[in-house]
Amino acid sequence: MAEFGIGVFQDIYGLEAAIRQPSRYADAVLTFIKIFGDGHDDLRIFSAPGRTEIGGNHTDHQRGEVLAAAVNKDAIAVVRRTTGDEIRVNAEGFGPVTVKTDDLGMKPEEKNSTAALVRGVLASLKNRGYSLGAFDAYITSDVLIGAGLSSSAAFETLIGTIVSGLFNGSEIDPVTIALAGQEAENVYFGKPCGLMDQTACSVGSLVYIDFKDPSAPVVKRINFDLAGSGYVLCITDTKGSHADLTAEYAAIPKEMTEVAELLGHDKLRDVSLDEIMDNMSLLRSKAGDRAVLRALHFEEETKRAGKEAEALEKGDIKTFISLVRKSGDSSFKYLQNVYTNTDVRTQNMSLALAVSGIILEDDEAARVHGGGFAGTIQAFVKEENAEKYKDYMDRLFGEDSCEILTIRKYGGIEIK
Repeated sequence: MAEFGIGVFQDIYGLEAAIRQPSRYADAVLTFIKIFGDGHDDLRIFSAPGRTEIGGNHTDHQRGEVLAAAVNKDAIAVVRRTTGDEIRVNAEGFGPVTVKTDDLGMKPEEKNSTAALVRGVLASLKNRGYSLGAFDAYITSDVLIGAGLSSSAAFETLIGTIVSGLFNGSEIDPVTIALAGQEAENVYFGKPCGLMDQTACSVGSLVYIDFKDPSAPVVKRINFDLAGSGYVLCITDTKGSHADLTAEYAAIPKEMTEVAELLGHDKLRDVSLDEIMDNMSLLRSKAGDRAVLRALHFEEETKRAGKEAEALEKGDIKTFISLVRKSGDSSFKYLQNVYTNTDVRTQNMSLALAVSGIILEDDEAARVHGGGFAGTIQAFVKEENAEKYKDYMDRLFGEDSCEILTIRKYGGIEIK
């Protein structure tokens, strides 16, 4: 196994986060040897990042446009290629999973499990004509579960990247790996997610994605130095529980799709704002007011993601911040994914956004992050105000609830 200098880690994680990586990687190798035995000369290491959604809140599943970025939190895998037909994966906190390469059919009893994600990614890649083989992998991640940075998409991307590196000459396209991850999550795991999370994790960097053709999304990297603009990205975990929220998440694409179908289309991407406005009475009576509001959110939010990308390409941070504020306002009022109406006493994210609105300046912004209901908020804060903002959030939700992250330029990769 190669020895990694601090320069390798700094390139991937940024200077501050790079400092803790050597001990993290060493611990992962030692844990692999403890679990699977033997030496470490033939070990390889792979990494896949978490992601942050920046624009296009809940637009991907309607074939809309999004703006997202990989972040410097990741899942890493220590891997050894083996013989036979068994893929053995031991993910920290989840225990061992064994999948045979000749047994990749969907198993209902594996729904909502790590095994489902592994089996689903392998099956999807095999069905696309890629080679599989046996390997052992120990996986550890600092992409916190439930913290809105897409730990499951990072895991799926990691499995796909391992298969690409070990058996396919690292030539599987990142978007193909993303599609395999989405299929695993939709069909095998049982979560009706869109494709944004997997694409951002797999491709890396700051990316604009157009999902008009979901089988071949248009992916465009955006060259923008957030740190150079004087801003930092803050993600605050509000510590809300995600238990029993699947129905809340599923209702959003369901209601949006219902509006589209009432207007003769399968998804909202093919519906114009005028069509919604001209048929408001029909839509209200058939789908309900919340569905109409969510459709209106989509129409404006999908356009906003493209405008945000354009602003960043021009280096226009002022316009970008203004658009982020509008995105957050639309998600709260129209998409309605900041809190669940089944437990109105608990509104962690509402409180986080309220406090952010008080302490942030006019040229800073905060918004709901990701799926919503009980997760995280995102804030773009001027560098000189970042520690003050973090202190407020940590006092509200607990120590290190707020993290200052950097945008990572790599998606799923082998560390060499």
